[in-house]
Amino acid sequence: MQKTQPIKNRKDIQKLKQYYLDRQQIRNYALVTLGMNTSLRIGDLLHLQWGDVYNFCNRSYCRHLKILEQKTGKSTQIALNKEVIQALKQLKKVQSPIANTDYLFRSREGDNRPISRIQAFRIIKHAAVELHLEGIISCHSLRKTFGYHAWKKGTPPAVIMTIYNHSSLEVTRRYLSIDQDDKDKVFLDMNL
Repeated sequence: MQKTQPIKNRKDIQKLKQYYLDRQQIRNYALVTLGMNTSLRIGDLLHLQWGDVYNFCNRSYCRHLKILEQKTGKSTQIALNKEVIQALKQLKKVQSPIANTDYLFRSREGDNRPISRIQAFRIIKHAAVELHLEGIISCHSLRKTFGYHAWKKGTPPAVIMTIYNHSSLEVTRRYLSIDQDDKDKVFLDMNL
């Protein structure tokens, strides 16, 4: 079985987001934007409701997302950056009116149900194939993309390990798909 890859090329990230915008698929655009900017697993991402990201009393977006992770049972707090807020604003426009318990990534089937994990996989896989993105791209690629680009920006691996709740740095290293090209760049850029 082959391993899911992060999207390493920033231009490919923009192409993926633009793919959905060009097709007026705002829900899908918001899905990939939140996935790559929050590091959430797809199960946690799909179960987000508007009340998790929007304060209806203040009529403002939350500064932090606070959730209990399904897989680990641990609570986590994630700062919502400007890319996430931008995507949420666009999603709110197409889903208005919204309620506290409405799912962000609603299925077209049923009243207030999130899309399934299978549907999320199809959405992401289809775009990856259409765009000829390198590597094995799936829902988990969104989570891995966050970590890979955090690492490339200089975030200490121990911080990324903590964000992911990994048990060791070795697990995080494998998870980020750090390969020979990444190691070569370090050596070639050193020039002491």
